[in-house]
Order: sequence, then structure tokens, then C-alpha cells
Amino acid sequence: MGRANAGKTTILQRVCNTTDEPEIFDGNGEKVDVRMVQGSLKRGYHNIEDELVFKSNPRFVFHDSCGFEAGSEAQFDKMKKFVTDHAKATKLERRIHAIWYCIPLNESHRMVTAAEKKFFNECDSGHVPVIVLLTKADALNFKAFEELMDRGFTEDEAVKEAPEEEKQLQKGCLEKIKGWLNELKFPPQSYLMLTGMEQESADCEELLNCTANALTEEGLQGLLISSQQSNLGLCMEFAIMK
Repeated sequence: MGRANAGKTTILQRVCNTTDEPEIFDGNGEKVDVRMVQGSLKRGYHNIEDELVFKSNPRFVFHDSCGFEAGSEAQFDKMKKFVTDHAKATKLERRIHAIWYCIPLNESHRMVTAAEKKFFNECDSGHVPVIVLLTKADALNFKAFEELMDRGFTEDEAVKEAPEEEKQLQKGCLEKIKGWLNELKFPPQSYLMLTGMEQESADCEELLNCTANALTEEGLQGLLISSQQSNLGLCMEFAIMK
């Protein structure tokens, strides 16, 4: 979940170790002709009931919410019903097991919008953990450089000090977002800063680890770790820990 251009599809591609677009299936398992919905997909208009599956790892089934930041009550209500219904479904394949909520940091002037507040105030996901992913954190690098230059650093000094300044900016953003969301009725269970996701070789170990730890059922933890195919070390670590 998350607003348009929050980097949602990129994260799914990295988790599945692919650059391909997903195949789309409707709620009845019928394949959707991507050519018919391509324009809508590019504008971030997704039917949350549709299943997104990547050929590189069909063990993962994703659902992508339509961006409801535009204030559409109908879209929000549809998303809320989907979450509620699928969170308590008795059949494993009908249930959702975790929610990744993406908040991009390249829009630092509006890190938490009315849409985020509405979701965490009104959408009870029950036992399904909601993990906030702070995406596009790399955008803070340029902001760090600018702030150092404004403080009187030379260009070379600013380049050298920018990584440490960037870490402080990321930390500040995380604390602000935590402060806003943790006060709401249904706050997220975890927060994770994501960097380097635009690189095809990006490592998703921390994301998968965080998600596994957030799952309350041990069987689901094992299922998640075994379903990911790109990190053998993660499988070994989880097996040893158990």
C-alpha cells in the first residue's frame, strides 16, 4: 500500500529478484490481459482484488492498493473491506499475511498525509502486521549535501560529510513518522528504512527478516523465509535460530 510513485512495484521486483512486470490474475484466478489495463497501471490505478505474481517467484502473491490519497471514500472503503475480509479468512490461500505500507522520503514536505492518518486511524488489520517501509530514502543525500553547503562547507567537504548527514536526516524522518503514526488508533507494528532499491542488485534480506519477525505464527515465518529464493544465508540463519 501507499501513494502513487512510492516505489511499491520496485520493492516487489527486488524481493522476487526480477526486472519483469508481474502477471495479473483477477479474484477468480483468471489471467488479466495486461495490455487492457496498462494505462491504468502506469497511473497507479490497481484493483486491490487482483493478484500480482512474478514468474521468477510465483510463491509470492501480492495485492497492490489503488492510491487513495486523492480522497476517494469509495476506494478507501474498498481497500478497508479487502483488508478486513482477507485478514480473517480461514483458508490460508485467501488470507493476507502482512501489509507493507510505503511512505516515500523524497516528499519530505508531506511525509505523512491525510491518507496515512486515515488508514492507521480506521483500518484494523487484526493479527496481520503492518510494516511501514520508508522508501526513496536515498533522496535525502542531495538534501544533506545542500544543508552542508548552506552551513559553509566547501563542495569537497560537503561530499565527504554528506553520508553521515544523510543518516541523521533519515533518523530524523523516522522519528517524526513514528511520532505521528504511533499516536493513532491502529499504529504499525514495525518501521524499516529502505535504501538502494533502485539498484537491480539490491539486497532485501532486512525487509524479509523484518517481515518474518513481525509474523505471529511460526509456520508463516518459515513459509516466508523458504519462499524467498535469493538469499540462502537467510534460510540458514532462520533454521539455526529456530
